[in-house]
Amino acid sequence: MSTFELVQGAIIALVVVSAYVAFRKLLPKTSTRVMARVSASLNRPGRAGVVRSLGRRLQPATATGSCGDGCGSCGSCGPAAPKSEAQPLHFKPRN
Repeated sequence: MSTFELVQGAIIALVVVSAYVAFRKLLPKTSTRVMARVSASLNRPGRAGVVRSLGRRLQPATATGSCGDGCGSCGSCGPAAPKSEAQPLHFKPRN
């Protein structure tokens, strides 16, 4: 392998990871649905253990149902708690 091929592979890997992160951040509901489908297809009985463990790892986290988790699945999340007022900084001289 030449240096060019190594650099090219690293750049392609960086682009793929960036696209994945953007997909998860910009389309959270769609990405959750896609990851759930991929996970379900990998985690079927009769598949190899490695494939099933990968399916379990890819399974999206389920919402806890509390209003503070920010899942947005029910649309009834209350307003955010008011932020406390800024506290002044107190500097103490070193000895």
